[in-house]
Amino acid sequence: MGDKRIHDYIEITDIKDMLKKSGDLFGERPAFKFKTEKENEFRIITHKEFRYQVDCLGTKLVEIGLKDKRIAIISENRYEWALAYLAVVAGTGIAVPLDKSLPENEIESLIKRSGVEGIFYSNKYNDIMEKIKTNGQTKLKYFISMDLQEHDNDIYSENKLIDEGKELLENGNTDFLNAKIDNESMGVMLFTSGTTAISKAVALSHKNICSNLMDICSVIEVHEEDTMLSFLPLHHTFECTVGFLYPIYKGACIAYCEGIRHIADNIKDYKITAMISVPILFENMYRKVMKGIEKKGKLEKVKKGIKISNILLKFGIDIRKKLFKEIHDILGGKVRLFVNGAAALDKEVEKGFNDLGFKIVQGYGLTETSPVLAAGNDKYTRIGSVGKVFPSVEIKIDNPNEQGIGEIVAKGPNVMLGYYENEEATKEVLKDGWFYTGDLGYLDKQNYLYVTGRKKNVIVLKNGKNIYPEELEILIGRIEGVKESIVYGKPEEGDETDLKICAKIVYDADTMKEVYGIETEEEISNKLWEKVKEINKKMPTYKYIREIIFTQEELIKTTTQKVKRHEELKKILQK
Repeated sequence: MGDKRIHDYIEITDIKDMLKKSGDLFGERPAFKFKTEKENEFRIITHKEFRYQVDCLGTKLVEIGLKDKRIAIISENRYEWALAYLAVVAGTGIAVPLDKSLPENEIESLIKRSGVEGIFYSNKYNDIMEKIKTNGQTKLKYFISMDLQEHDNDIYSENKLIDEGKELLENGNTDFLNAKIDNESMGVMLFTSGTTAISKAVALSHKNICSNLMDICSVIEVHEEDTMLSFLPLHHTFECTVGFLYPIYKGACIAYCEGIRHIADNIKDYKITAMISVPILFENMYRKVMKGIEKKGKLEKVKKGIKISNILLKFGIDIRKKLFKEIHDILGGKVRLFVNGAAALDKEVEKGFNDLGFKIVQGYGLTETSPVLAAGNDKYTRIGSVGKVFPSVEIKIDNPNEQGIGEIVAKGPNVMLGYYENEEATKEVLKDGWFYTGDLGYLDKQNYLYVTGRKKNVIVLKNGKNIYPEELEILIGRIEGVKESIVYGKPEEGDETDLKICAKIVYDADTMKEVYGIETEEEISNKLWEKVKEINKKMPTYKYIREIIFTQEELIKTTTQKVKRHEELKKILQK
């Protein structure tokens, strides 16, 4: 089994049970914080108020005929999303969160495939909903707007439904309050990222999600004094479980980020103490902070400080917050915890943040595992590892090679029920209760898990050597002026059976000018080649990058900023 639990946790059987038990404990604490017209004045919604609104909305949804139905939710991250999700899962029906950035045709396709009969949506999707209504190709009957204040013809207002639900509750309607939850049947349907043709619908139960919440709670401490910034899209299971349900379970407070350009300001304004995000954000944040320190001529002083504080840490003395106060103040002065997920974080950045007194832990998981399988915790972290295996999870390495690297296979109460209406795909990944992740990695002797890359991304050379592109991409990402990259294998001229290692590098022209004083494409490509050759020198010959494409155009990505390799390679190799 996984590692030991470090903290106590509240035993929960389903999401309704979680709302009840944590609501009794943390009812008066702030659950959500919003900006108002006045500076430094916030509108607060307590856990008690939030849960009451969930009950009002749920009661009305049941009354209008949505009991046991599937209901979709699509919008930017906002309070109404959180309210809709819980009003659906805590006693109405099955929630189907949809990716807010999908094109129109894909949204319609997923609505058809999931068989949803109701949908909550923000103003941004008004036109799409009108078209879907006119087409009449879906089962949708209930259109619920997050922005309308009153019902408008055949469109419901979420706000008004809450008011009407309040009246029903006051008149003794307990249909939603007394709803029984079957915690082993599908409670949430989530689509994996990918085009609709290949995206699979993951069926998760309340038991899946709640087992994961209890595991998170028992190894990473978030408490009622914490304020978390919600930045990643809520339809994504990492943000939904860790950035939304977890703080609600622990009595913490949530503030919604106003967009990527506002992150630094939002962290300060809301006095954020914790946030979860993806490598690209943490890496950019770290490099900006360090660049600022360098510009002030304080880099050497900080490096010395790190040496001293690391020695003191060995004796249990932690002076990092005081010593690097100026850096902490840049990030609002309150941040104590960063959680990284979705892809591996650069070791340099992970170590850098920890050296400066910001606890940054890596987490690893998949939509199919609700999502977390392993994470750094409050007692044990190891730079470069995604942490210890979760307490109720079992992990083994299938078919390891001589370095111990093989496919990561997991078993536990958080593993999905299966892919909805796709028995063939389910059988491919679920075998004898074990879930085959498609990720490669290894476990060390202390049970720390390391992820080396995706099985399908591995470049296998003619001599049998394996190259994990992710490893080279992290090294390229450290070159100043590089925004991102993708490493791939391309058939060798004259020997189609072998591959040469190539990279597509996205650079930032302003940084190239500022750091190296160069502007022309030729100068930039020469400089980047020079830097790549330095990486090659530290590698065995078979890992050498032999061909490069340079561009300023961003790579094709999913909403959680993962590169869509398949589409990007198709684009590269067609040229």
